[in-house]
Amino acid sequence: MPQVYVSIGSNIERRMHVASALQLLAHEFGTLVQSPVYESAAVGFESAPFYNLVVGFETDMDPGAVQQRLHAIEDRNGRDRGAGLGARTLDLDILLYDDRVMDQDGVVLPRDDITRYAFVLRPLAEIAGSWRHPVSGKRFDELWAGFNDTSQVLKRVDWPADAIAD
Repeated sequence: MPQVYVSIGSNIERRMHVASALQLLAHEFGTLVQSPVYESAAVGFESAPFYNLVVGFETDMDPGAVQQRLHAIEDRNGRDRGAGLGARTLDLDILLYDDRVMDQDGVVLPRDDITRYAFVLRPLAEIAGSWRHPVSGKRFDELWAGFNDTSQVLKRVDWPADAIAD
């Protein structure tokens, strides 16, 4: 079965929405491989800090069907798609679907965020470090080792948390 990696982000009631996402993803897709959770500043807009992590799972669903399920989980968590770039209850993005390269029906693989943002690359490298980027061919642990944007600071979060809300 194809291996899929998904980024999870939230900066509104972060603990509650990340916990909900993990529960719903496990219900939908089965066993998850989960990275540590990191806190990071919003990038590109002013907002509260985010919690971010990456999960991996196997599925026989095609990428479009996976994306539809992710959108349904976001919707269950009150995601406002009209808000544009800004605060959000939950953001779920497909990063990788095996080594597929595609831009079809709103699904772009691999996701550009992998090499642009520390809050995506570091957790991905921690759970899939030996995997290779489908375009560059570089291993994710090598990409993380060479990441040099010091403005993107990550702080590891103790997880699971005792409280479910910020």
